[in-house]
Amino acid sequence: MLNHDQNNDFNALLPGQSTEAGATRRTALKAAIGVGYAASVMPIMAQTAIKTPTDGLTVGEVTIDVKGFKMPAYRAQPAGKTNLPVVLVLSEVFGVHEHIADVANRFARAGYLAIAPELFVRQGDAQSYGEIAKLLAEVVNKVPDAQVMADLDATVAWAGTNGGDLKRVGITGFCWGGRQTWLYTAHSKYIKAGVAWYGRIVGAPNALMPTNPIDIATDLNGPVLGLYGGADSGIPVQTLAQMQNALASGKSSASKGSQFVVYPDIPHAFNADYRPTYRKAAADDGWKRCLAWFKTHGVA
Repeated sequence: MLNHDQNNDFNALLPGQSTEAGATRRTALKAAIGVGYAASVMPIMAQTAIKTPTDGLTVGEVTIDVKGFKMPAYRAQPAGKTNLPVVLVLSEVFGVHEHIADVANRFARAGYLAIAPELFVRQGDAQSYGEIAKLLAEVVNKVPDAQVMADLDATVAWAGTNGGDLKRVGITGFCWGGRQTWLYTAHSKYIKAGVAWYGRIVGAPNALMPTNPIDIATDLNGPVLGLYGGADSGIPVQTLAQMQNALASGKSSASKGSQFVVYPDIPHAFNADYRPTYRKAAADDGWKRCLAWFKTHGVA
């Protein structure tokens, strides 16, 4: 089942679509701010894509220093506010495009400092790809989990010096980012709670990805809410049951307090409102549960 959730992300690619050689990181960030979608997330459903108003918000690109490396990120927060709860927003394999930026805007409208870091940027521009094999081989599968953990540590530190309250930090992620949500919640003492949207639970380990969420189920620093589709062909529901059993065997209240919500007959990527897999009822319910989870567990 290795990388099945990543492959599900590629359902959005058009057959035969070619790489756009001229795309750059700056183009990706411009897209995140709202200029448009990259080739890698086509086809889109223009009539259903959500556009969250940004009036009253401070939004746009920021640069986060990671031991001398300048990592770009999209930031959204209520304008002029400080001491804000923080939420890290982790993207699908496509990087920080318009949909992920809009999710950050939604959190900002709910009162959060939301930050979506470009976690693939060292390996390449994920948004410049339109071919499944190349995106996996040249970018996604070259990103070490250890690098992601360090980048997220730097993102939390940046938040603490830019209006965020480090006593109230949450994390949420989608597909690839959902898997990383589980891992980072076990890694960081700052995380009060996490919400993982259809992130892979099990898989064959390798040198860059030596650990899977099921391996750290007993080590969570905050409770995680898992939001999954019952008809997700890449993440069998039995793996969720395995994870739930592993969580229940943990000694911490965070592990024991984690929960799953499985939406029957709902596919992978049901929150991606720009894709045919979007299911509004499940997405709306998941969003309400996400906000309530953060509030219940001290993030909001």
